[in-house]
Amino acid sequence: MNREQFEKMKSVKGFIAALDQSGGSTPKALRLYGIGEGSYSGDEQMFDLVHQMRSRIVTSPVFNGDRILGAILFEMTMDRDIEGLGAAAYLWDVKKVVPFLKVDKGLADEADGAQVMKPMPNLDALLARAKDKGVFGTKMRSVIKLANKAGVDAVVDQQFEIGRQILGAGLIPIIEPEVDIHSPEKAAAEDLLKQALLDQLASLTDDQVIMLKLTLPTTDNLYAELVSHPRILRVVALSGGYSRDEANALLARNHGVVASFSRGLTEGLTAQQSDAEFNAALDASIESIYQASLT
Repeated sequence: MNREQFEKMKSVKGFIAALDQSGGSTPKALRLYGIGEGSYSGDEQMFDLVHQMRSRIVTSPVFNGDRILGAILFEMTMDRDIEGLGAAAYLWDVKKVVPFLKVDKGLADEADGAQVMKPMPNLDALLARAKDKGVFGTKMRSVIKLANKAGVDAVVDQQFEIGRQILGAGLIPIIEPEVDIHSPEKAAAEDLLKQALLDQLASLTDDQVIMLKLTLPTTDNLYAELVSHPRILRVVALSGGYSRDEANALLARNHGVVASFSRGLTEGLTAQQSDAEFNAALDASIESIYQASLT
């Protein structure tokens, strides 16, 4: 493991940029960026366009390790180059931004008010490839919709089971049990989630540390115990459908938690902007999220 990257994730101020929109969310990401579905045909063209968008973000002079700790990549992004370097190598060697990889294959159907992850049969090979390319850690997402203990436990148990596999491959897992912000039982689901996480953390060994990516909680500082937990490298928050301003305001009220925003980061960026306009908009976005992450 890269100790410099580990120390950066542990103690440097900043946030994580989530640039990992996958197949299902790519058309929406492109639409928000000003590229309608009528302007490309087929997946190949679509992924070329989203790679151009991501490349434009990470090569921008305002995107660097001064305010951004890490960036989460989609597998197809990891396998492509940015300015002649592999994407992960570019992030760290040029920008001093720690590279992460989204490894889940999407969500299974809802059961017990939650969606666990679909099987990942080729995970070991993917982890080995990611490590070879200089990736530091991974991210995988499940979703909790109701305060159902069976559903919450199923999500957390699966996340930690696969998390141990990822730790075994020499990578740091970001465990992401998202609570749907529209859940009618959001606060109660978050209470169940916190206890399930604490129970699983107690089973980790002293040399195992993970990261958590959580929905901004209904109760401010609900996750303070997790922020200070010795098995937790960092707790980050997803924007989860909130606007950037809403997410920043909620984030600032949760001390020690930093952002890992996707749509919240790219809000207001369009393909039609000149480089000067694009960089100014990205700079304002990065600065607002950075400031909200400092509390």
